Amino acid sequence: MSSKILPRDMARRLWRFALRVWPLLAALHVYIGWQLLPPLPTAARGIGALLLLASALLIPAGLFSRLRPGRASDRIAWAGYFALGLFSSTLVLTLLRELVLLLPDTRQAVAPSAALVPALALAVSLAGLRNARRTARVVDVGVELPALPAALVGFTIVQLSDIHVGPTIKAARVRAIVERVNALQADLIAITGDVVDGSVAALRADTAPLGALRARHGAWLVTGNHEYYAGVAEWIDEFERLGLRCLLNAHAVIAHDDARLVLAGVTDYGAGAFDPAHRSDPARALHGSPADAPRILLAHQPASAADAAAAGVDLQLSGHTHGGQFWPWNLFVGLQQPFTAGLHRIGAMQIYTSRGTGYWGPPKRFGAPSEITRIRLLAVPSARPASPPGADATSATPPRGARWRRTGRRA
Repeated sequence: MSSKILPRDMARRLWRFALRVWPLLAALHVYIGWQLLPPLPTAARGIGALLLLASALLIPAGLFSRLRPGRASDRIAWAGYFALGLFSSTLVLTLLRELVLLLPDTRQAVAPSAALVPALALAVSLAGLRNARRTARVVDVGVELPALPAALVGFTIVQLSDIHVGPTIKAARVRAIVERVNALQADLIAITGDVVDGSVAALRADTAPLGALRARHGAWLVTGNHEYYAGVAEWIDEFERLGLRCLLNAHAVIAHDDARLVLAGVTDYGAGAFDPAHRSDPARALHGSPADAPRILLAHQPASAADAAAAGVDLQLSGHTHGGQFWPWNLFVGLQQPFTAGLHRIGAMQIYTSRGTGYWGPPKRFGAPSEITRIRLLAVPSARPASPPGADATSATPPRGARWRRTGRRA
């Protein structure tokens, strides 16, 4: 395999994707033009048509640029991915405009709304670009675990997920993330997959700063689906070389003062389609672990939750969803994953789904900010104060974690 070309399976996937999706993509560009251009002045119609044509060509060009990494390809990827984000918002706003124009007495709004849609789409995309390019904020999450040993109360895990080092996320961005994480002085660092979008040969220098991650009990990693697209065996070797310890359907027992914590990890939920030996298996990951220690599972996709709960996991940490990354796609994540973001409960197990530390594809986050998650383990209080006599029970402050039990969905 040439060091300049991504694995052949990535090329095949891109071609299959293009053959299926590009005709639809082109048709949707035509639809946008059909809806927005006729009410505009002649000059604006011509400019709009050229921009739509450029977008329809740039989007696939951005995807295919990954086959030959380099500075020129990165620039094409930047243009193509930004065009994809702009197209997405333009399409959604065009559809919303059509719904509004179905209302009575809206004929006078036809021309102004046709000009407003691309202006709003550009504004949202530029705001999303600004949000995406910021170093992820730190989000603090307290998780109460039953029978948590006193020595583990306050134990902190910093979770990174979905960094997606690739054509638009480079070493400088990774270095800024590492510096922010190290400043938190965590007990343990957990990386829940999708670290990269490209081959080791193309991205070795950009992932190198991850080797500087520091925590009392080290940095641990599980694979995401994008590692399998980009050559998982090579990436596992590279992660290990950087000092990141990979958990592939396996666990480690962390000795913290006079207490023990089981940290387990599974391969990506869909890894078995790439290599049957990598089939995700929470029960196998926990096999032989001490039953009297809290069990935390790293699993890239929230879809692992049902199997993890059945295996006796106390807390699962996941990513994959990006929280939808930008509106309105966050509304559709639930069609493919049981949880979109935040802390939820399934049976006796809790699961936290990160919105991700980076982004995939369009450099755009709108309504779903990136995050570096600091999880603090807490003991469940043995007793909670009762409501005072005469108090309205419906207005009493719920116990910690109660809102997650109410809003969480079973996988």
